Amino acid sequence: MADQVKPISPLKNLLAGGFGGMCLVFVGHPLDTVKVRLQTQPPSLPGQPPMYSGTFDCFRKTLIREIQASSGDTKYTGPLDCAKKVYQESGIRGIYKGTVLTLMRDVPASGMYFMTYEWLKNIFTPEGKSVNELSVPRILVAGGIAGIFNWAVAIPPDVLKSRFQTAPPGKYPNGFKDVLRELIRDEGVTSLYKGFNAVMIRAFPANAACFLGFEVAMKFLNWATPNL
Repeated sequence: MADQVKPISPLKNLLAGGFGGMCLVFVGHPLDTVKVRLQTQPPSLPGQPPMYSGTFDCFRKTLIREIQASSGDTKYTGPLDCAKKVYQESGIRGIYKGTVLTLMRDVPASGMYFMTYEWLKNIFTPEGKSVNELSVPRILVAGGIAGIFNWAVAIPPDVLKSRFQTAPPGKYPNGFKDVLRELIRDEGVTSLYKGFNAVMIRAFPANAACFLGFEVAMKFLNWATPNL
């Protein structure tokens, strides 16, 4: 008699997914900061060098700036202080600033993300084996490549989101249309791919860590709480 397929546990998926997300942030956050800095740097004046000459220059200058700022005054003391001050300045709309652009980024990019991961898992699974028996190196490769495909789709709306969210209130009254028009007018179509190198350097290891964390956590939960 064939083994019955075990039902999916929403709680296990929630816990394992949360652990995978923690792994992604732990590995990828430094380069995410670099990505946003590159995306939001102002265009350089004629004859003047840009604020950051590339990914590694941005990383170096960001590290130096953060070390210097640690001994001085900062605008926000933490995430809660930031949320409070943004709410005081702009209300609930300020907290949700950039929501449409985030959806424009995450809906297609997440679809590409999980589609690529599941597709690669099936390709990497040897004949006669289950995808649940996939080796750690193959999980890392599948997750890393899925992250690259995710960001290949996500970069343009992510650039628009970063610019829109960090702009002074009222600068873009028509939303992302104004951001897109200004970027293409002042910096060309290639400006929609600002931070590309930082994103791609980050994408593979961060998302490999995410899916490996998810799979390891799920196996642990299935072992520790088989009836959950």
